[in-house]
Amino acid sequence: MNSDSDLQIAGDLFEVEHLLLPPRRHPGTVAEFAGLARSIAADSSAWGHLVRYDATTRWYHRLRTGPGYEVWLLSWLPGQGSGPHGHGRSAGVLTVLAGELTERTHRGEGALAHGTQRVYPPGYAHDVVNASLEPAVSLHVYYPGLTEMPMGTVPVAGHVATVPAAVVPAGAKAGTSAVASATVPRAGRPGPGPAVLPG
Repeated sequence: MNSDSDLQIAGDLFEVEHLLLPPRRHPGTVAEFAGLARSIAADSSAWGHLVRYDATTRWYHRLRTGPGYEVWLLSWLPGQGSGPHGHGRSAGVLTVLAGELTERTHRGEGALAHGTQRVYPPGYAHDVVNASLEPAVSLHVYYPGLTEMPMGTVPVAGHVATVPAAVVPAGAKAGTSAVASATVPRAGRPGPGPAVLPG
């Protein structure tokens, strides 16, 4: 039996640069998107000065985009919510940066405290609301970028989800439908983009 370990035979693989994969410039896996959200969350100097609160609606700001994904920053005053909705073909990562949000799904209702991260697949439906007495801030990563947000009713636990295919453009009220040619602010200025509010 050979007593030499694989490491003794091959040497330290981390010192053989040609065997290492180059680091990705942009995320491509669920774990990498969750990691991206955590790294942005940890650097409040990159987003803290951008946060605004709007008494009439949730405030949102697109922080960045990459190949096939986008990152949004949202603020929620007490009582503000997304309304029941899905995310179309987009998967997502929601990270609570400040305060607390409440998420309602077909499985029930749960609190999302500061630091909580929720990863969800395409077709995931939920309703998010700030049911607390303090403002909240959240970060949302969508892959592919959010192009539709079907509005509908998130059922109570034990019932089947029914989400109609209506698309709600920026400025429209939850539960209404309109054409998907609306614009949404991009990095603080109007311009063409997905016809939905992130949430």
